[in-house]
Amino acid sequence: MASDIPKVVPLTCHGHSRPVTHLSFSSNVEDDQYYLISACKDNNPMLRDGITGDWIGTFLGHKGAVWQSRLSADAAIAATAAADFSAKVWDTYSGECLHTLQHAHIVRAIAFPMQANPQILATGGAEKKLRIFDLSRGGGSSNGSSPPPPPTGGEQGTDVTSYEIGPGVHGGTIKSIVWNQDYNIVTTAAEDRKIRWWDLRSRHPVLEYGVDGTIGSCELNSLAVRPNDPGILTVAAGKTVYLFDGTQPGRLLKKVDFNYEVASAAVNSDSGRLVTGSANDTWARVYDLHTNEELEVQKGHHGPIWSVSFSPDGKLYATGSEDGTIKLWKACREPYGLWR
Repeated sequence: MASDIPKVVPLTCHGHSRPVTHLSFSSNVEDDQYYLISACKDNNPMLRDGITGDWIGTFLGHKGAVWQSRLSADAAIAATAAADFSAKVWDTYSGECLHTLQHAHIVRAIAFPMQANPQILATGGAEKKLRIFDLSRGGGSSNGSSPPPPPTGGEQGTDVTSYEIGPGVHGGTIKSIVWNQDYNIVTTAAEDRKIRWWDLRSRHPVLEYGVDGTIGSCELNSLAVRPNDPGILTVAAGKTVYLFDGTQPGRLLKKVDFNYEVASAAVNSDSGRLVTGSANDTWARVYDLHTNEELEVQKGHHGPIWSVSFSPDGKLYATGSEDGTIKLWKACREPYGLWR
């Protein structure tokens, strides 16, 4: 039972002055090193050492709340989505802003393909439009496994070429975008309570799935240590967590119901663990994926937990809260077998 577990003391990462809205780890980069980027309503996304939580740098330039932030697989570039009607792409070594992608409304979601040096980027938000940007400015991706955009006009205010996927399909703000292991497939989660899988070649949805409640988070645990791991798409919506197969659009692996509003969720398939953050309290809860048994209740935040993310080695998970702090918690290191 959770009450029998010794109290875990997390590493607390300070620096933000307003609620932390999103956390994302890079892949293992070199010598088992990885990094963590945080989005925050204080306008200033931060880069940290993913293992120690040590601050590395702050990306300065947004003039509104940053809703989502992501790192490329090699952590060489970062992307941020903000309320100032822009998305930005950053050099993580220099902190320089490489691209500012102007939009007509708040940008809530952003995603790279899962590769080093990605040359394309997806954005979405209050415009209800899924956009693909070509960061190479002229010829599509330098990596043949990524679908290059067709030659169309550039987005206003930038020299980066872009095109829209599925005009008019989304019925609400796009809150999250996930690039699948198949580079031609992108997943979106929107305020119309629909999860959609898109084929970038046809620009049409492959499948859509309706959830019972407001979507809090939608993430793919694609950074697992096992090679060619298809991942599990984890969606927190209302009082339910939905777990989808990472390679087969719409294939529901499991649905777990709770007695509280789930604001965020993440899984580690190696250890068979599910971690949730609640919109109603300040606790992170850890469950066994096989039995749904509550194993741990982690206390320490002073506000709802809006984002949860496992590190690529599965040894820890990060939580980001309304209280403006990030906490790094040690995950259970005992192997519990694969969960698929």
